[in-house]
Amino acid sequence: MRCFAVIGPSQTGKTTLVDRLGALEGSARKAASPYGLNICQFEFGGETWSALDAPGSIESIIHAQDALLASDACILCVSPVPEEAVLAAPYLRVIEASGTPCVVFINRIDEPRGRIRDVIAALQDYARHTLVLRQIPIRDGEKVIGSVDLISERAWRYRDGQTSSLIAIPEDMAVREHEARTELLESLSEFDDWLLEELIEDREPDSAAIYAIATRTMKQNRMTPVFIGAASHSNGILRLMKALRHEAPPVEALRDRLAVDTEPEPLAAVTFHAFHRPNIGKTVLARALDGVKQAAALGETGLGSLQDPITGRPLPNVVPGAGEVFATVKSDRLPAPALIKAGAALPPPDWTAPPSPMLDRILVPSSERDETKLSSALAKIAETDRGLSVAQEEGSGAYLVSVQGPLHLREVIRTLAEVFRIAVTDQAPNPVYRETASKASDVHYRHRKQTGGAGQFADVKLSIHPNGRGSGFSFNEVVKGGAVPRNFIPAVEAGAREAMEKGPLGFGVVDVGVTLTDGQHHSVDSSDHAFRAAARMGVRQALSQASPVLMQPIVRVEIHIPSIHTGGLVQIVSALKGQVLGFDRDEAAKGWDTFRALVPGSALDELARSLRSVTQGIGYFSKEFDHFEEMYGKEADAIVTALGSHAMV
Repeated sequence: MRCFAVIGPSQTGKTTLVDRLGALEGSARKAASPYGLNICQFEFGGETWSALDAPGSIESIIHAQDALLASDACILCVSPVPEEAVLAAPYLRVIEASGTPCVVFINRIDEPRGRIRDVIAALQDYARHTLVLRQIPIRDGEKVIGSVDLISERAWRYRDGQTSSLIAIPEDMAVREHEARTELLESLSEFDDWLLEELIEDREPDSAAIYAIATRTMKQNRMTPVFIGAASHSNGILRLMKALRHEAPPVEALRDRLAVDTEPEPLAAVTFHAFHRPNIGKTVLARALDGVKQAAALGETGLGSLQDPITGRPLPNVVPGAGEVFATVKSDRLPAPALIKAGAALPPPDWTAPPSPMLDRILVPSSERDETKLSSALAKIAETDRGLSVAQEEGSGAYLVSVQGPLHLREVIRTLAEVFRIAVTDQAPNPVYRETASKASDVHYRHRKQTGGAGQFADVKLSIHPNGRGSGFSFNEVVKGGAVPRNFIPAVEAGAREAMEKGPLGFGVVDVGVTLTDGQHHSVDSSDHAFRAAARMGVRQALSQASPVLMQPIVRVEIHIPSIHTGGLVQIVSALKGQVLGFDRDEAAKGWDTFRALVPGSALDELARSLRSVTQGIGYFSKEFDHFEEMYGKEADAIVTALGSHAMV
């Protein structure tokens, strides 16, 4: 079985393309996962094929990456509009990072929206591999009515829903066809000395030889061919499928590409997708890279029951051969994606790492009885959705999920409802604020309590002072003469730390130092508890005298963005009261920049919305807490009034 992925932006006709490919020689078998990854299996050219149709939403690009992990080659489906080429930039980025041989298919060319060469030029801005046009369109006015194959030099007229008919190359296209063919041959000659010599000697190379060179360059992933068509009318589909059949590498090449250098034992399979189903549990989709036995041990777990990935029917006594796609259930500890060996499940390559989540939300179960179930359900979803991270909100303990965006959030909520029968609502997390002392303050505090038995007595003199930003809490003591016995000093420090949990404004206190300068004790009534209480109350009193000031979190963000959009980020960051740190070319991806800035933590949601808007949804950022910064004025007063008395720390 051979396997390829079909990826690309939304609205480029990927699913229609897969449907038409599957219907070329009969009917196809299809199945869909809850996460939008579809599998289509069909026969073509005497071989069985699996097409992995990945969702087009940029928030689901993780599923496109995982599909590449199991694919011999891929089709990048793109728009015929040159201005929309940037939407394919994230997919070109992951394709090149994965090393997967690729065919670009410019779909919907029945819509007169621009010139093909302009589309290729725009795509080339984001591709390190040379994009080589293999066909040119035949036009009747503005309408594309056919294509010319630049290797065979045959012309084909499109017929709606039918195989194209062979025609003579129109006379008015002779010059254009010759120019385009020359460009193709010159590009191929960079990888073949014989062809280069033929061109230098002005000899016409044989078409069969050119096809062989094109096949070799694609199998070696040295060049990216570009085909054109209109999937909705079945135009150009047969030629595309023939190119895949002849030029895509076999499964052995995938096994070599994924091989782990430090592990001499060959890979047996690769898992590339997983999801949960009601009453069934976790289902893992995998592709055999070698023969896979059902009883094979994989790390700490067995492979589980093997199933047909389309019908879900068991595969009894069947060993999936190299290249076959299969499903396995009752393999809850089998990770996906992963590289599978006879006795271990290895982590996938680094290029499969998902983008950092950009949206944080609190999930609240509609029923109290679902509180415990929600924790378990979210943990299971996170196992199959690496774009999701789950934590507990600081202070409240509520379930905090970090997702790729609003569409991803809806997908998580839908999975909770449909698979785990848990209804939840979402809300923004509580803002994280802190406070600090803006000046030094001294206090003398005596804790005395008499209840009839042994009393409580502790007397402390304390001095507090601001610490440098990011220094945190510090404690020191300069007591002389045993005024406070050494064995009580740890209790004083503990009490001082407890006072930092909530300051006069109602928030946690940071960057404050406490010094114990003097005190008194009683030989009978003094105790750890007494000195702890005295320190706690004394520090709280000192903090109220130290002109407390509100602190907001400042987050360092690293924004990944196509270079054409970088100029718009300065205005966005400035509007969010952030600080631009600079930007550089992204060495990992052609045509991308890495933009760095500091922004208030409360502005992250707005940054995500603005970034999506400016970049047509394809920019993304990672975030990391940097420091707390003072807030003053009406804005600070409003936050203290609204949140201070209810602050969770």
